[in-house]
Amino acid sequence: MNRKRIRLIIVIVIIVVMAGAVIAIWRARNLASATDHLVLYGNVDIRQVQLAFNDSERIALLLVQEGDRVTNGQLVATLDTQRFNANVANRAAAAAAQREVVARLVAGNRPQEIRKAKADMEAARADAVNAQITWRRASDLREQGAVPPQRLDDAKAALDAAEARLEAAKEVYDLMVIGPRQEDIAAAKATLQAAEAALALARRELDDAQLYAPANGVVENRILEPGDMASPSKPVFTLALDDPLWVRAYVSETDLGKLREGMPAVVTTDSFPGKGYEGWIGFISPTAEFTPKAVETQEVRTKLVYQVRVFVRNPQGELRLGMPAVVTIPLHQPATAATGGGS
Repeated sequence: MNRKRIRLIIVIVIIVVMAGAVIAIWRARNLASATDHLVLYGNVDIRQVQLAFNDSERIALLLVQEGDRVTNGQLVATLDTQRFNANVANRAAAAAAQREVVARLVAGNRPQEIRKAKADMEAARADAVNAQITWRRASDLREQGAVPPQRLDDAKAALDAAEARLEAAKEVYDLMVIGPRQEDIAAAKATLQAAEAALALARRELDDAQLYAPANGVVENRILEPGDMASPSKPVFTLALDDPLWVRAYVSETDLGKLREGMPAVVTTDSFPGKGYEGWIGFISPTAEFTPKAVETQEVRTKLVYQVRVFVRNPQGELRLGMPAVVTIPLHQPATAATGGGS
């Protein structure tokens, strides 16, 4: 019996030693593994855009629904354009009329107008010469006492009037030859610029009656309907952008020095077990914050952490807003120059 007990004790000792060795090896491997990579926990995050018209009018047509995928520049809604079209037509007519005014001033007076002014001047000169002859004749007769003084006064008045008309006709002719004043041309051109600016604004308002998607994404909410009054302060759609897509995670202060922007990462989720998504660290917050309440327990909330954004490629569109995700970051791999979004 003693020998059996001794053998049993020896076997037990051997088993304990072997178990201790296995545990030591396992711990050593886990420790080495823990130092080879860093695991962070977070949620998938994306940007959202509130799409609104840049003017106030009733909605005429909505072209997309919730869940529809849209591309950059795609038309998604239109306003009633009757008022905008009328305004454009009005501004275009005003600009065209002022354009003709400028063209007339720049071209100057027509040859026919100049010839008419010259003919009027010659006629006024002939009247003045005739009035001069009549006044001289009346003056000679007055010296002989053949005409009363009133007739001489009438002849002098007619002469003065004829000479004034001649002077006025000369001025008109000179103005016709010289043409419009440069100041008048400049004023007409300035008025034309104002009319063209008003036309451009009216056309821009007409363009703003069309609502386009600013980027690729998915319509998350359709807030208004046709017939509703739209305005810049009332969004029509909420658009969830496809690019960029990232996981918002938090790293403790003790692990902060292990990370740098551009390091590769692998993102996994419970929704698709065993599937990894290629990613990289795109942003590390320069400021610390307390751990968000939704992330950790009451004990860990008191610790300071730094927000990390791990951008991830999402070609199949499997990652959704708010989805919990695990980020594994190898610590001994060189940082990549990866940039861009998740498609």
